[in-house]
Amino acid sequence: MQEVCAFLKNCQTYYLATTEGDQPRVRPFGTINIFEDKLYIQTGKSKQVSKQIKTNPKIEICAFNGQQWIRIQAVAVEDDRYEPKQSMLTAYPDLQSMYSAEDSNTQVLYLKDVTAVISAFSGETKVIKF
Repeated sequence: MQEVCAFLKNCQTYYLATTEGDQPRVRPFGTINIFEDKLYIQTGKSKQVSKQIKTNPKIEICAFNGQQWIRIQAVAVEDDRYEPKQSMLTAYPDLQSMYSAEDSNTQVLYLKDVTAVISAFSGETKVIKF
């Protein structure tokens, strides 16, 4: 999990895919945080991505660091507690102008049933599960 988190933080931007009906939806994300031994992402409940995850919590993430890429399959699980929201906002202080751990819009989701595959054009592929 630490390696997956570090890879995504190093990339700064990763791409999260959801589905809406039979249509894939992909958008850039930048938040990734470990709290209580779980890997979390953050969004707003008012966004379409939140509604799509609620309908189908299976997501995929992809990122490229210039030499390697990571592809992650996971199930996103909402955690509506104050503590993981505050942990995310502490890790990303720029978000505090838009979100609060106490508002009804801030949403953090942890990833479960994760399979992460790190690949490169040359070299071995690494599979990480948690």
